Amino acid sequence: MATLVEVRNVSRVYTRGRQKIEVLHSINLEIAQGDFLALMGPSGSGKTTLLNLIGGLDTPTTGTIAVAGQRIDNLGQSALSRWRASHVGFVFQFYNLMPTLSAQRNVELPLLLTKLSAAQRRQNAAVALRLVNLGDRAGHKPGELSGGQQQRVAIARAIVSDPTLLVCDEPTGDLDRQSAEEVLGLLQVLNREHGKTIIVVTHDPKAADFARQTLRLDKGTLVGAGQA
Repeated sequence: MATLVEVRNVSRVYTRGRQKIEVLHSINLEIAQGDFLALMGPSGSGKTTLLNLIGGLDTPTTGTIAVAGQRIDNLGQSALSRWRASHVGFVFQFYNLMPTLSAQRNVELPLLLTKLSAAQRRQNAAVALRLVNLGDRAGHKPGELSGGQQQRVAIARAIVSDPTLLVCDEPTGDLDRQSAEEVLGLLQVLNREHGKTIIVVTHDPKAADFARQTLRLDKGTLVGAGQA
């Protein structure tokens, strides 16, 4: 299977006053196209930092990152923003939905940056909502939906532009077990049936069981892997 993400000798250092804090140390990682990867580790291990680097929300201090053959570590902020909009779908622990908009309109939001017509945006959003089994909730606002349903709307929003990569930061951290398993099962379907490459940061071993592969970070270093 072709390599989609290549991380080479990546370190990330933050400066706090005169103190330098190295959050990631010389990370080397390849993620195959179509993989479903879980990143695990204790709080402060660097999981979210690595996810943000791969998703183009941050840039490394040293090292290189390529996605689908394109170097993203040396892009300027505006170019990186355009790249993210075209290639990455984001799912966060807290759903970040607009409370005054319907599920349909929330899912349409990323498409406002495209040249699609209003009719095409509506159609694409409707397809994405059907994919997450919420076609019958398109007119509902977030406050009228359960937590699990809100997260599924957030996933529909993340996939509506058909991204190269889906990155999820603790997507089930605010859900009860049943809702969490429904959301993870949906991610598994998107991976296995629709070929989406997915990276999930999680503290939950049961969540990691849904992935094809698990990598562990400890104090900014990759320390182990498991294959599903």
